[in-house]
Amino acid sequence: MNHSFFRQDTVELARKLLGCLLVHRTTDGVAGGMIVETEAYVGAVDKACHAWQNRSERTEIMYHDGGYAYVYFIYGMHHCFNVVTGPQGEGNAVLIRALEPVLGLDLMQRRRNTKTLQNLCSGPGKVCQAMGITKNEYGTDLCSAGSPLRILRYHNIPADHVASSPRVNVAYAEEAAAWPWRFYVKDNPYVSG
Repeated sequence: MNHSFFRQDTVELARKLLGCLLVHRTTDGVAGGMIVETEAYVGAVDKACHAWQNRSERTEIMYHDGGYAYVYFIYGMHHCFNVVTGPQGEGNAVLIRALEPVLGLDLMQRRRNTKTLQNLCSGPGKVCQAMGITKNEYGTDLCSAGSPLRILRYHNIPADHVASSPRVNVAYAEEAAAWPWRFYVKDNPYVSG
């Protein structure tokens, strides 16, 4: 996929990323999974978005062209991986909340210290741990053919197989907390709880 794909409306893109394949090549091996859950964040209007009234060193990559990795550390223990979206200057991203494991299952199981497939990537922190994504991937170009971290077309998820709900853990965001900007594949066992 090229950068123009990631310049789409952020909320729409959060739906369209469902069914895409996230792949990470590291010295340990290759891991990959189909995206089954996402959340949209729109800096200009969204009090839940890190870029809302906050252009900083941490959020700077969110203002770049769509198709770059925004990775941050949360609660002092988890990394979260986001895809920068929209045109340059907007401060938007889509959080990848869950994957259905596809490639490198043994590697993901070792990283997560579990044999239970449904527990490998069923939450944003688990996604990063299983995939080996850390702040080292912050700013990675997801569209470059030589990039170790890529998002590729994989499966087309029909619209009637997609559900939406309010986003998780954003109660502080006032009216934005109720916006149905979390998207997931219905009945997929790998979606977060």
